Amino acid sequence: MPPSIFLTGQWKHLAMINYEIEPDALRPFVPQGTELDSWNGKTFVSLVGFMFLETRVLGLRLPFHHRFEEVNLRFYVRRKASEGWRRGVVFIKEIVPRWAIATVARIVYNENYVAMPMRHLIEVDDKSGMVEYGWRYRGSWNHLRVTTKGEAQTIAEGSEEEFITEHYWGYAAQRGGSVEYQVEHPRWLVWQADSRSLDCDVKAIYGQTFADALTAEPSSAFLALGSEIIVRRGERLLYSF
Repeated sequence: MPPSIFLTGQWKHLAMINYEIEPDALRPFVPQGTELDSWNGKTFVSLVGFMFLETRVLGLRLPFHHRFEEVNLRFYVRRKASEGWRRGVVFIKEIVPRWAIATVARIVYNENYVAMPMRHLIEVDDKSGMVEYGWRYRGSWNHLRVTTKGEAQTIAEGSEEEFITEHYWGYAAQRGGSVEYQVEHPRWLVWQADSRSLDCDVKAIYGQTFADALTAEPSSAFLALGSEIIVRRGERLLYSF
């Protein structure tokens, strides 16, 4: 029987910019019990901005905290379970606009959430689209922007877009082990990026480890339509030394 539901909501208009990175740069961040996941021999980090809508925690809609932006830096891992490989994500840092959201996420999942002023601009129709997420750090606005043309399409089997989006578990390191939680959503439609832009103080916000990767040419960029999501309660994975 799966763990009970902790959070429900919608993730909408996910702007994703994906960068290759050397595996050794990520190894210190890999939670116990998991290993780095790769696609065609490539290891990725992704900057993802999206709208979190209709948020409910334990079935309750929290006043002033049900609609907000999020921008996260993440990478990809997998864990061998009884039914086979579980493919998941690990978050380096998650930016949200309200301190209460950040605090709950740190306590419940041990995720590295921080609160910063945020804003967004979404203009999407049948012919073109532009989605931008901004966050203010040390008095300056940073942004992640993706523009598109045409209609959203189904994700191709075996594609880089499939690898980036089709990870349905989350992992976070904890003392003596890790936390594992399941994220449920249907397969998304995506628009290929016509252009993309990242204006970010990478070294100050994410550290020198990620400076080279996030200032290089991206491997890909796209916009996912998104959907309703379910996040289940986390379970500890304990390991002895």
